[in-house]
Amino acid sequence: MLIEALISTIIGPVSAIRTYDQAVVLGDDTKVVLLLAAAMFLWALLLGVWKFRQMDASEEGLAHPYVDTAHRAALLYSFALLLVATFVELSGWSVLVNLLAAGALAFYFFAAVAGYAFHGWKRDTDNQFRDPVPGLNAFMTALIVSEIGGWLVLVAGFLDAQIF
Repeated sequence: MLIEALISTIIGPVSAIRTYDQAVVLGDDTKVVLLLAAAMFLWALLLGVWKFRQMDASEEGLAHPYVDTAHRAALLYSFALLLVATFVELSGWSVLVNLLAAGALAFYFFAAVAGYAFHGWKRDTDNQFRDPVPGLNAFMTALIVSEIGGWLVLVAGFLDAQIF
C-alpha cells in the first residue's frame, strides 16, 4: 500500500500504469522501420565479428579502416532507425508518407554501410573520396537530400499530430 501511494504521488494513479497484459498496438509503418532497425543491428553484430577477426589476425591489432567504419556506422544507424520508428509512430501523416520518408532514410543508411563494407572487403582505399568512383558525388547529394528531407517530413508529421 505504501509503495502504491508513493508511486501515485510521483507519477499519478497506479491504474494509469500499463500492465504486461496490455498489448501495444503499433502501426504497420512503425513495424517495418523496427524490423529495419533489427536487421541493421544484426548486420552490425556480424560486421563486429568480421572486425574482430581482422583485428585478431593483424600485427597492429587493427581492422581495415572501412571494416571498422562499416561496423560503427551500422551500430549508429540501427539506433537511429529506432528514433525514426518513434517519429513514424507519432506522426500524423499517412502510412505511405511515413514509409516513403523513413524508407529514404533507411535506404541510404543501408547503402552507406554496404559501401563501407565493400571497400573493407576489397581493401582498395582508406578514403573513398580521394579517388572517387564516377557517381559518388551524385550519390552523396541524393543521400543528403533524402536523409535530411525524410527526417524533416517525419518531424513535421510529429509536430502536426503531437504539438499543434
